[in-house]
Amino acid sequence: MKVANFAFLGLFGVMAAARAERSLVFRDRISTLTILPGETVALEAMDRRWSWTAPSESGLYPIDVVSDDSRDSLTIQAFVLVPYDRLRGEYLNGYRIGRYPTRALRGLDIYGPPHGFIEVTRANENAFISPHFQLKQFVCKQSGGYPKYIVLNEELVQRLEELLALANASGYRASTFHVMSGYRTPAYNRAIGNVAYSRHTFGSAADVFIDEDHNGRMDDLNHDGRTDAHDADVLYRLFDGVQNAGGLGRYEATAAHGPFVHVDVRDRRARW
Repeated sequence: MKVANFAFLGLFGVMAAARAERSLVFRDRISTLTILPGETVALEAMDRRWSWTAPSESGLYPIDVVSDDSRDSLTIQAFVLVPYDRLRGEYLNGYRIGRYPTRALRGLDIYGPPHGFIEVTRANENAFISPHFQLKQFVCKQSGGYPKYIVLNEELVQRLEELLALANASGYRASTFHVMSGYRTPAYNRAIGNVAYSRHTFGSAADVFIDEDHNGRMDDLNHDGRTDAHDADVLYRLFDGVQNAGGLGRYEATAAHGPFVHVDVRDRRARW
């Protein structure tokens, strides 16, 4: 088995003897890893196990794993984060983030400030973070130039891939989901009147719909000649049948947007 990281010109990082803080298994042909500078993780892919230490500089460091016969391969998109403590007030390198709550909701770690942010640039925004989703699909809709910054929960991306596969297996053609809203900075989230502990601000929620004709609205999934809440019902019922945990919500069209379904990976089951 061969492991190569093109960002290291053929090297695949530092083989660490120390015990890794996290142990992760990768099976999809494209997966995402978020990691702090200098952090070491134990990785497993294609029956190979090794330790990898992130470089000191933030950025995207693809790790390509190729089988010995070169017939199979996968890519781990390793994003080295910009640490949270690089924030200066509400801004990170000129991009407005806002302020996260000083107290975690119900004392749960998942509602604490993120460890860091993925830096999104014109050079990496088109990178696939899973087989069917690109980094740019999860960028906050607020105005501002590059670089932009997001928080991204890898579990959310995995969940969306599973739901996309389910939709296609159920007869609804979808090359990807249109992500109407992925990450929201606390500043943007507050500006649109959302709750302070929205899962969007923690990178673990997405508002999605199927849009294969690329008109910016949900496709007519129930074939009644209209695009309305009944099409969101189709996805909601489909997703609810397999998603036991996390949040799932159905939303009707408004003057600002069409119908959509909210998916998140919170710590408990929630439906609305």
